[in-house]
Amino acid sequence: MLKKRRELEKLERHEEILDAAERVFFQKSYEQSTMDDIAKEAVLSRALLYVYFTDKAAIMRGIMLRAGQALQVRFESALHKRDTGLAQIEGIGQAYHDFSCYEPHYFDVLTSVTTFPEPPIADAQLEALDSCRSRINNVMVEALANGIADGSISTERVRDPLQAAFYLQGALHGVIMQTRGPRSSMSTYPDGPQLISYTIAMLTLSVKAS
Repeated sequence: MLKKRRELEKLERHEEILDAAERVFFQKSYEQSTMDDIAKEAVLSRALLYVYFTDKAAIMRGIMLRAGQALQVRFESALHKRDTGLAQIEGIGQAYHDFSCYEPHYFDVLTSVTTFPEPPIADAQLEALDSCRSRINNVMVEALANGIADGSISTERVRDPLQAAFYLQGALHGVIMQTRGPRSSMSTYPDGPQLISYTIAMLTLSVKAS
């Protein structure tokens, strides 16, 4: 009983540190933040902070895992709410856009995952993050496979569901980034939400069975 309580307390402290780090990183930016800032926000000593995380990068990877899990939940919800594979792909696209709108900090965090430095030796945290990223991709692959099986997705256009999953997410991500960037007063830009809706519709159409 005592051991279980201590493990629960340790987990709670771990999450409290990540909560504090999110507040610090999202307000000051990761680059401008220090371990001292996080320790102060979490109301604990710097020495105790290092008991839970080896460095600032490890804390950020913990936040990246949170972000990935949040996106995974959205993708899985879209998968289970739609009947056909094609509808599931469309729902996942909308879920990705919603994620960028309602959890923008997490969206930004995941955008930097591929360029963020990894630890010298792979650890449980990195393995969990990789597993989460794989699951996110696999949800899309599952939707595409469902569409091939139920006839709503073209086998000619989607010969490799994994490749198609990367294409769909990458294309939508690029357009979302365009709508989030600064706009020149000398250029004409389409309405952001309309552009996203158009993109999701066109990407869905690109894999639809004839």
